[in-house]
Amino acid sequence: MVTRISAPDVARRASRKVAGQVAATVGPAAERAGQTARKAARVVQKNATRAASGMLGMSGERMTKVDTAWLRMDSDSNLMMIVGVWVLQPGVDYDTLCARVEERLLKYHRFRQRVVEDAAGATWVTDTRFDIHHHVVRDKLPQHTRADAQAALQQRVGELAMQPLDRQRPLWQFHLVEDYTGPDGKKGSAMIVRIHHCIADGIALISVTMSLVDGGLPPPERREKADHAGGAEDWIADTLVKPFTDMTVKALGAAGTGAASALHLLTDPQKGMTGSIDTAKLVYQVVSDLAALALMPDDSKTRLKGKPGTQKRVAWCQPIPLAEVKAVGKALNCSINDVLLSCVAGAIGEYLRAHDDDPAGQEIRAMVPVNLRPIEQAYKLGNRFGLAPLVLPIGLANPIERVYEVRRRMQEMKGSYQPLLAFSLLAVAGLLIKPAQDAMLNLFGKKTTAVMTNVPGPREKIKFCGSTVEQNLFWVPQSGDVGLGVSILSYGGGVQFGVITDSTLCPDPQAIIDEFEPEFARLSMVTLMLPWGD
Repeated sequence: MVTRISAPDVARRASRKVAGQVAATVGPAAERAGQTARKAARVVQKNATRAASGMLGMSGERMTKVDTAWLRMDSDSNLMMIVGVWVLQPGVDYDTLCARVEERLLKYHRFRQRVVEDAAGATWVTDTRFDIHHHVVRDKLPQHTRADAQAALQQRVGELAMQPLDRQRPLWQFHLVEDYTGPDGKKGSAMIVRIHHCIADGIALISVTMSLVDGGLPPPERREKADHAGGAEDWIADTLVKPFTDMTVKALGAAGTGAASALHLLTDPQKGMTGSIDTAKLVYQVVSDLAALALMPDDSKTRLKGKPGTQKRVAWCQPIPLAEVKAVGKALNCSINDVLLSCVAGAIGEYLRAHDDDPAGQEIRAMVPVNLRPIEQAYKLGNRFGLAPLVLPIGLANPIERVYEVRRRMQEMKGSYQPLLAFSLLAVAGLLIKPAQDAMLNLFGKKTTAVMTNVPGPREKIKFCGSTVEQNLFWVPQSGDVGLGVSILSYGGGVQFGVITDSTLCPDPQAIIDEFEPEFARLSMVTLMLPWGD
């Protein structure tokens, strides 16, 4: 009969052996040294037990390799937190907020779990000492006049963007400013949200948000996964096969590129034999996109590119009516995205000109997150997105020329497998030790100036604890040496621009924000001056 020995028993026996050997060597006279050795042995036992338990899937829920990559990507210049702001009118009080979070948010088990790291990765473990008051906290803005309340809120958001979350607790926090007066003079509250990217991506967190609001539906019930050992076959299936099949087929199928049907070949080799032409096209596209990722040229050397510091600045503007953006896009036969991204490029170009830099002929690359899962599965949390590199023509001053150039580049991105390849790179990075992961992911940082999100939000303003969410903003983190984050969010009939920057590379992001509306106004005016058909 074979006797099974658990991982904790193995660790315990090893630690006792270490302590015994040390004690025998130093002898009875060295009791103090022996105590020190026994203490060290207990630490070894604890760490070994954690590592063995995690590697063998004996406790908690094993973190995916992609989520592990995000967990370990924190640096002195960039913390991997998604940061959001809600401006609420009228205000909400602290106890009401705590009650809503306990009622709705904690139904997602991930928000009750802390992270335990080990040599092979990390594990989600239920926090037995969970206290809602550690995660929902009262906050105050820096001293300010009533007219400067928004600037004070922006300053506080920038400070919190560089304040690490407590690794001994679940990695999220809500900060409530109970008394906040917005630029319109109306009193209300402001809520700053910080959630580590290893918990979920932006699309998943939108699903979480919609369950928090008044009338929001709770997350679907999900069965707990049975504990299993897991091995090389598991992570290969989870990180390389599944992204190229189930969720990606749906994501690319919606784009109408034909790639979805080609990806089915990966799950049925026999069919692949009869579709050799489709297979060849698929392989060619994947190889081409992989080469494009690997051989991306460096960005133009603007003042926005360089070694970031350790402080952040945040700014945002008042919403632009979405109906006006749609009208301009329709007149120019462009999408809403084309119009908005053109305004981003124009605003950055104008910012550089205002600082005596000539952007003529220059381009910057922005990494744009691309969703790789059906929205109905967003409640499962985790990260299921790729990154698509978009080159912004900041050197084109003519707004019409610029918007058509953006449209051309967006069309070139359709059907690209670069987001899938970026997702797979993140999965592989999660398998590596941190120095190797950092070296691998620096590929993106060196060749990227900005991270940009463009998310459609609810058409009507949402309610939260009886109050109206008047403004809704969020930023995804920048990694490596990237020092600029741009957020475009359509919400409640308007489009809102937000910018988060490194204070060393861009100490005054409001100067970029102040160029967005004039850029859109110029594009609107030129559009009206174009010849109209009968």
